[in-house]
Amino acid sequence: MVLTPSIPEALRWLCQATSDLQAASNDILHSCPNWVLFKVHQALEKALVAAVLCRGEAFAGHRGLMGMAQRLEAEEPELRGLVLDVQWLCDCGVDGKATQYPSYHPFPMTPSEAFPSVDEEEVLKRAQKVLVTLKDHVGRK
Repeated sequence: MVLTPSIPEALRWLCQATSDLQAASNDILHSCPNWVLFKVHQALEKALVAAVLCRGEAFAGHRGLMGMAQRLEAEEPELRGLVLDVQWLCDCGVDGKATQYPSYHPFPMTPSEAFPSVDEEEVLKRAQKVLVTLKDHVGRK
């Protein structure tokens, strides 16, 4: 599905990104770090799509979090630092697959066991920083 680029469409995606990040916040310290990481992934993905859409570009497919962040930072100087923040989050385990599927981990580990040492609060803080940056970016368009 190709999304039509527009500010209203970008704002719609940002609204859902905010909701996803709130859902991640609700899961903090409830012994389910994989769900926090997954919901943060969903929030970041939607916020990055919003930033692409506000540039007047159709969004036709998934480039991954890093791919979208790299492209946006390269084309939008005010987004400097975006790639570092997204990379840090990915390094913490923010991922749409490894947080959900056992096949991404050595047997017999499951995603619910795979992220015992992640600092959920720090992940959420960094994700909120990225979301604010992208909301501000869309707001300037």
